[in-house]
Amino acid sequence: MRMFFALVKLALLGAALVTMTGCSTVPPLPPKAAELNRAGAEALANGDLELASARLNVAIEYSPRFTEAWVNLGLVEMKKGNLEKALKDLGKARSLNPDLAAPHHALGVLDESRRKTDGAEKHYRAALKVDPGFVSSRANLGRLLFARGAFGEAKEQFLRLTEVAPQEIAGFAGLVECLIRLGREGEADDELAKARARFGDTEEFLLLYGRQLLRRGVFVDAEQVFASVTASSDAERRASAWAWVAVARLERNELSAARVAATESQKIDSKNPVAGFVARRVAVR
Repeated sequence: MRMFFALVKLALLGAALVTMTGCSTVPPLPPKAAELNRAGAEALANGDLELASARLNVAIEYSPRFTEAWVNLGLVEMKKGNLEKALKDLGKARSLNPDLAAPHHALGVLDESRRKTDGAEKHYRAALKVDPGFVSSRANLGRLLFARGAFGEAKEQFLRLTEVAPQEIAGFAGLVECLIRLGREGEADDELAKARARFGDTEEFLLLYGRQLLRRGVFVDAEQVFASVTASSDAERRASAWAWVAVARLERNELSAARVAATESQKIDSKNPVAGFVARRVAVR
């Protein structure tokens, strides 16, 4: 059966917050502007959008060419749902300093929110041209490439991510997913073993390991692995775990139990593709 992408996305907005105050902004930068930008980014991260907006607007009053503050203000407007205002603010940031990765990345996030994935890819590539080590752009580009079936290109991006950010699980998980889709399951198994040795049995890797057991036909053990993730605090992983439990039960022809597990998954995520697959299979048996 088809395997579905289970990579956990990096936070789209949080990773784009800019608090640096170095050479990217035209000097001299008033200390109060830098302080307000940091405080505004903190308020945004905490979900206090009005306070974030107030702080960032004052930072810009102190320094109208403060690129980083314009980026953060654009992110605030995006979170508010004011997408045209966000586009204006982020465009301003990019025009002030196109050699800073953050405005390009934030424009990519904005395009994703507007379902303009082609544009998002271009912006993420622009961010990486400026800074090849910009982790969020690398991860998001890999994810978008995977989503449109460009598994070879996605694999290359995730492999690069493991090099520029070896501390990030996303690169290793994405690499394994791509190798599976490319039919290179032996390599996928090897990379998963290395990742588990490096990071331990995180929930992301447990889901991948359980799927490895499914491919080998070890259905009971696979279900036990998936079951250990069904209490995850992350709703997406919890739904995925229940869906794969359903697959393990389906493969053992335990139709009633498979239906129960698929239903549990769909209670959390009604659009989970694996749970939907199991539900359809059970219905016709």
